[in-house]
Amino acid sequence: MAVRRAAALHRMLLVAAAAAASVAAGAKVPAMFVFGDSTADVGNNDYVPWSFARADFPHNGVDFPGGKPTGRFSNGLIGVDFIAIAMGFSRSPPAYLSLMANAANSSSDLTRNTTVAAAAAYTAGANFASGGSGLLDSTGSTISMTQQIEYFSDLKGQMSTRLSADRVSALMSKSIFLISAGSNDAFDFFSQNRSPDSTAIQQFSEAMISTYDSHVKALYNLGARKFAVINVAPIGCCPYLRSQNPTGECVEPLNQLAKSLNDGIRDLFSNLSSEMKGMKYSISSAYELVSSLIKNPHAVGLEEVKSACCGGGRFNAERGCIPSSNCCSDRSKYLFWDLLHPTQATYKFAGLVFYDGPAQFFSPISIKQLVEA
Repeated sequence: MAVRRAAALHRMLLVAAAAAASVAAGAKVPAMFVFGDSTADVGNNDYVPWSFARADFPHNGVDFPGGKPTGRFSNGLIGVDFIAIAMGFSRSPPAYLSLMANAANSSSDLTRNTTVAAAAAYTAGANFASGGSGLLDSTGSTISMTQQIEYFSDLKGQMSTRLSADRVSALMSKSIFLISAGSNDAFDFFSQNRSPDSTAIQQFSEAMISTYDSHVKALYNLGARKFAVINVAPIGCCPYLRSQNPTGECVEPLNQLAKSLNDGIRDLFSNLSSEMKGMKYSISSAYELVSSLIKNPHAVGLEEVKSACCGGGRFNAERGCIPSSNCCSDRSKYLFWDLLHPTQATYKFAGLVFYDGPAQFFSPISIKQLVEA
């Protein structure tokens, strides 16, 4: 079994390399709009002064072009960057608040600023994700999912002042709406329920899925039709949770919670797609991918899957990644960058496999198939 799994991962690596090599010039969709948490944030939290969930300092960004922190919670690019590039964009869509800030530098007129941001977003889309946020508005002190969708609504409204209603509708219906969220809600629940029973997990999952349902319907009503969803990874295996577990192993109750949420996400999108005309979706399984990498890291060139590259303390994960942290020299060998987030190497592999990899890592179709649908 282990040999077969390793062989499968090796094939995945070849598929990912082929996908990276075959990206055609020119975007395959009009735009990509991104919502979620730190797994998708490309710098919005840099503009949220009250948030402690920030990555605008070293060693973050050490492998990003130019070697500077960008607000991404990683040493370099993250998954949404690689997915955008696979779709033919020259780069990932910019952080919405960065567009607003850039516009504000030339004008104090809020309406004009939003119009300038809309013009920029028309060419590639925009990223509304905020590190620390969740599906629930009560999760994190950052930009809630509800607020992210309100920002998108504002942006669409300004697009409608520049383009006809039919053109805006066509742009939205063909664009990709990527959502990567749920982990922080699970972390918060677990911090208050260290030994949750099956009933508590089920009740929490149902509340989460009900909220997810509302968010998806809100986006659909704003014109979204193609949803690329990244489910919840085995977060009980991140270095911070290992550092808090006396055995140093994964915290399985948290992984069980992630599985329960993922089951709900699968059923939700299946039901919604049958109810809402024109809706299509792809669910990428971060849970399956990370689990496979932990079991067979060498098959894809990884060596360390338990400890963080940047941090401090046990598993290098009892403290976050800050300028004075211990930082590994070869980030390409690590699964995790810091106490919670993957490295650029992991994100690159994940992004390309989710886009056009083996069927075990997505359902019911890949992101590439969603783009082409």
